[in-house]
Amino acid sequence: MSVEKVILKTVIIAAVAFAASAQNSQNGEKLVSGSDCSSCHALDSQVVGPSWKAIAKRYTGQTGSTAKLAAKIREGGAGKWGDVAMTAHPELTDAQCRQMVGWILSLKEAPASPQPASPGAESKLYTYKPRTGPAVQLDFPLFIAGNGGKVTKDVFRGYELFNSYCYRCHGTAATGSQLGPDLRHSLAAGMKQQEFLAVAMAGRKEKGMPSWAGFLSKQEVIQTYQYTKGRSLDLVPAGRPPSGTE
Repeated sequence: MSVEKVILKTVIIAAVAFAASAQNSQNGEKLVSGSDCSSCHALDSQVVGPSWKAIAKRYTGQTGSTAKLAAKIREGGAGKWGDVAMTAHPELTDAQCRQMVGWILSLKEAPASPQPASPGAESKLYTYKPRTGPAVQLDFPLFIAGNGGKVTKDVFRGYELFNSYCYRCHGTAATGSQLGPDLRHSLAAGMKQQEFLAVAMAGRKEKGMPSWAGFLSKQEVIQTYQYTKGRSLDLVPAGRPPSGTE
């Protein structure tokens, strides 16, 4: 075989391999997007679990990393990135899990996602005075400014979500029940938004609490947290709170 034919054959093989790799990556991205993964992971920021880029940075180039991560997707579990257990996905095949891993590992050098410019937004605090006790500061608004004590759309949506899904175990208006704790006490005792989000998404199987990952979005859980936080401070009243949507 001539040198030219050897070179051509090598180029063809490389092109076919590259096309197959690209197709697998596209399939992996579709599988990730169509699953509950985005409830707990994001491109370059931690939600409940690590970001995709952090996973890629840790495992790219490691021997056996694809098989290891594919098994983690199917079997779930905790311990590598913290104590919050990852939901198992037994319905996915090994080939599908490997395609998902292939896409995740391809993100090691992906550019950071653009962040909206909002100078000072992260540091803004809102001060409220409960009926009893000292004033408190929150990093999100409970009420619409200058609107007669009406809660924000996010807080009202949190009320709707809580009293659609959470009340069965945690009581109407977050007052607790025999099935679940009074979340007002948990938040008053120091539970932060991140912990609230982690528990809601991962669930607590040993206590009979389901995982809400894939059913509720990150934003919906945060809205539920904001409503519950307002209840824990006795700032948001029991029952249907007045809102700007009315």
